[in-house]
Amino acid sequence: MKVRFWGVRGSIPSPGKHTVRYGGNTTCIEVRPDDGSLIILDAGTGIFPLSQSLFPEFPITAHIFNTHTHWDHIQGLPFFIPFFVPDNRVNIYGVADPISQKGIREILDTQLQYRFFPIREVELKADIAYQSLVEAEVVHIGETKITPVLMNHPVINFGYRIDCNGKSMFFTGDHEPPSNIYTPDDEEYKEYQSLIEQKNKGMIDVIQGVDVMIADASYTPEEYEAKKGWGHGTYDSNIVMARDAGVKKLYCTHHEPTRSDDDLEAVFEAALERNPRQEGDPECFLAQEGLTIDW
Repeated sequence: MKVRFWGVRGSIPSPGKHTVRYGGNTTCIEVRPDDGSLIILDAGTGIFPLSQSLFPEFPITAHIFNTHTHWDHIQGLPFFIPFFVPDNRVNIYGVADPISQKGIREILDTQLQYRFFPIREVELKADIAYQSLVEAEVVHIGETKITPVLMNHPVINFGYRIDCNGKSMFFTGDHEPPSNIYTPDDEEYKEYQSLIEQKNKGMIDVIQGVDVMIADASYTPEEYEAKKGWGHGTYDSNIVMARDAGVKKLYCTHHEPTRSDDDLEAVFEAALERNPRQEGDPECFLAQEGLTIDW
């Protein structure tokens, strides 16, 4: 299995001299199982340079799995070059909105309105199909199994576990560890805490033992105190989650857009010092645009 990062920033693209090493594009991850199938996790601005790399493979079949519909995870979708070339096929997967009952197709429908983009969906040349997912509903692509997992974010966000021939990975999308909205002296505290513990256990069970976990580590613990409820994790919370799940390697992503490369390395090193690696703990890395993981 091979994984390549095409976008690792969160919230908004952050190009410039201070983000050259780790990159300024927003979330997009290319996954190639052993059979060479093209699986893409999220369509942030990183999907545009990814699509430029695909010309030698045309015509292609691409499978785009959207974690959620916040702008930084869909912004590059209209610029995905295979859409504009005949004989390509693009399958787009994601969550259906439980309130409006609208499916994943609404993302492209909305983005390709004339007031937002000069090309309409009907003008695209590729064969495009949509599949709305529900939690734990497995998608099979050849020998590869993709399992959506409900995470914690202000809108519905699916993390994805990908398994192929004994190799595995998990991507959280945007995720904040659930916390109790009640204080210990409230009557509802214990019941709510029990629900949180059940949810966390179920999440750990799904992630258990993956070779690679790619996780939303936007904040330091100090920053998180002012940003609770925004739907993002910390370096520390992800190290703990990866350790509890027996993950082999953890890659921290969704880098804070105001953080320079130097600052990013500094806060990451501080997190490693707060969480010294013990025997059996995962190796921890910063996700970097252009970085390829092959195992």
